[in-house]
Amino acid sequence: MNHLSIKHNIQLTRVMKIALIGYGKMGKAIEAIAVAKGHEIIIRVDVNSQHLLEKEHLEKADVAIEFSTPETAYDNILKCFDANVPVISGTTGWLDKLSEIKSICEQRKQAFLHTTNFSIGVNIFFEVNKRLAELMASQPQYNVWMEEIHHTQKKDAPSGTALTLAEQVMANVTRKTSWTNDYSNEPGTLPIISKRIDPAPGTHIINYTSDIDDITISHTAHSREGFAAGAVVAAEWIKGKTGVFTMREVLF
Repeated sequence: MNHLSIKHNIQLTRVMKIALIGYGKMGKAIEAIAVAKGHEIIIRVDVNSQHLLEKEHLEKADVAIEFSTPETAYDNILKCFDANVPVISGTTGWLDKLSEIKSICEQRKQAFLHTTNFSIGVNIFFEVNKRLAELMASQPQYNVWMEEIHHTQKKDAPSGTALTLAEQVMANVTRKTSWTNDYSNEPGTLPIISKRIDPAPGTHIINYTSDIDDITISHTAHSREGFAAGAVVAAEWIKGKTGVFTMREVLF
């Protein structure tokens, strides 16, 4: 897989000093890709090294990549802003505070990029999902429902990616006004069925069903590598910028 085919001709030879906030499986996958591309990990923050989030440590980094927990993400991002360090965040489950973080970022002229999924393939899938939803908006004979499958250690359900997909559907298929995390047959709701099965890295399925036929689109991740590679690409892209961004600006 070629992780280098990204627009803007990102200068991948430019070595970055990276702070990894969250050093679980995803953090270690990000580290492996970043180091292979010549970057340096100068801070690794886990539950036993929270002291490294102090300004004196963070300000030595060119960029922070934050994959922590819903309980700590908000404070972690603010600490990056305090240290004047651009931050890439993929943590989900705390997004009720996302608009506040975006506002603070803009007020303080910092740099922040959040997405529910850094995979390049998933971000292409987002675009496909939006276009299909646009086409199905005028086809009321089709009911739409979703399914997402992840490993048993995933804490949030539905996944952040599933919620992004659901929001895209509801923005276009206006007969769906809310989502529900069950098999509900309520006409105005968009069912999202969540399954937790090891060792699944992640599958997302959108189904449009009618009495005549079905239309299904899906994305299946085979490993964490795609998510990790996208996070490193985003970190390379955001250096030197200010503002609030998504992966759409990075990729398209």
